Amino acid sequence: MQTQVLIIGGGATGTGLARDLALRGVRSIVVEKRDVNAGASGGNHGLLHSGARYVHSDPHSAAECREEAEIIKRIAPQCVEDTGGLFVAVAGDDEDYVARFPGLCEASGVPCTPMAVEDALEREPELSPKTIAAYAVRDASIDPFRLSLENLYHARDMGAGYMRRTVVEKFEVDGGRIVGVHLRHTRSGRETVVEPEYVVSASGAWAAWVAAKADITIPMRYSKGTLLVTHERMTDHVINRLRPPGNGDIVVPGGTVSVLGTTSERVHNLDTIRPTIPEVDENIIEGAPMVPRLATARYVRAYAGVRPLIDLGGSGDDRAVSRGFELFDHAEDGVENFFTVTGGKLTTYRLMAEKTADLVCQRLGVDAPCSTHEEPLPPADRCRWTEPGLTPREWARRHSPDDALLCECEMVPRSTVDDIMSGCREYASRPALRAIGLRSRVGKGACQGAFCGIRVGAHLYDAGEFDSPEGLVRMREFFSERFKGQRPVLWGVQLAQAELAEALHCGLMGLDRVQTGEPDGTDDSGGGDEHEH
Repeated sequence: MQTQVLIIGGGATGTGLARDLALRGVRSIVVEKRDVNAGASGGNHGLLHSGARYVHSDPHSAAECREEAEIIKRIAPQCVEDTGGLFVAVAGDDEDYVARFPGLCEASGVPCTPMAVEDALEREPELSPKTIAAYAVRDASIDPFRLSLENLYHARDMGAGYMRRTVVEKFEVDGGRIVGVHLRHTRSGRETVVEPEYVVSASGAWAAWVAAKADITIPMRYSKGTLLVTHERMTDHVINRLRPPGNGDIVVPGGTVSVLGTTSERVHNLDTIRPTIPEVDENIIEGAPMVPRLATARYVRAYAGVRPLIDLGGSGDDRAVSRGFELFDHAEDGVENFFTVTGGKLTTYRLMAEKTADLVCQRLGVDAPCSTHEEPLPPADRCRWTEPGLTPREWARRHSPDDALLCECEMVPRSTVDDIMSGCREYASRPALRAIGLRSRVGKGACQGAFCGIRVGAHLYDAGEFDSPEGLVRMREFFSERFKGQRPVLWGVQLAQAELAEALHCGLMGLDRVQTGEPDGTDDSGGGDEHEH
């Protein structure tokens, strides 16, 4: 295969780069080891930052977030719930920091409006009665899966390619250029060689791993963050604790749920990232003084993501490391057609893609300017199923009576599953349950797939997509992934729910006796479906 640009990584930056290049007339192929948003783009709050969180520790990133958030609200409103945000302090918080906060926001150009405590409590009754200060900011909630999928669909409509379940095996370097990239499909073992003019690694936390295949070193550190998903929506606004960033200090609403987080723990092994019970406890302990009902809320799951941070030495506190991004031109390392873009935030994905595309186009001799800051991101109808909150009445109005409902928690009908299956076939790869879950709300509701996983699996058998025992293997993979996030929150009602699921999946279907696992230990295609937002 030949292409102008090979993009390694199918997160927000990689898919955004494919769209940016396509709008400039440049052909690209995106390769992803698992599936869309398998890394940090799928393991985050879903917070579209106003910039206010970083005015104290990282003013440059605060300004970038402020500018990019307003652009995203304008070009991709279908991906954004413009909730607004509140920064609130409670009794015992550092009142000196509270007093300096408006000035810090002003210095970074971040809009910040003081609010009377009684007005804040009226807007958000779940706030602590011990609230002593409140400021309104322009935070919002964003659907990261719809964002990346729509970037990818638009890029593909303009000629870009996408290869999922595909891992980079090696770079073939000749004369200071990558002349061939050897790829392997993680399930079939099929090998492909791509001959690109330029290679861009947009692989997030895996940037150092990819660069090492060209004998290049990128200094990085990895900060794991664990987040929790509530059974119901706790607030209407994004709620931030008015203090320097810490654990359990943000509640982000989206659709019918809220996301609480996050922790910060230095990790070294990217293959064993999962939430732990102590991290869950820490989030709740720290979050409850701000929103007391968090102490008794039902949590349907926890999930974890890894922040890819550029290690420039200095402080051992990962929260003090800049959230800015870095664009590496590896010509300085002896490989002239290889670039890496990493770091940054979901909020700044478009800017990261723009700066990378500028450099690639300069080398290609393409003088077309960036247009992603003005060109609206076209809504893709099949992507709307990542959005939570569709009510039974809305579903009934949109669908015929014979369109069977396969997921009752999130109102996902059979026609949606069929449409997702059709779209996945365009990637020349048979989809599994986890790929369907990534592209819809299947498995994301209160039952966490206990019932809908069986219904969707049965439908795939009826449609001839599954045969025994392969279908049982794919069902176990799906349920195992859902359980990974439930395990740290198994108490109360959620524990009873898990026991019912175990009875169905093991006692009735015998899935505990089904063997799974890829030959090289990689995950199934839907690796990025941790984010419940």
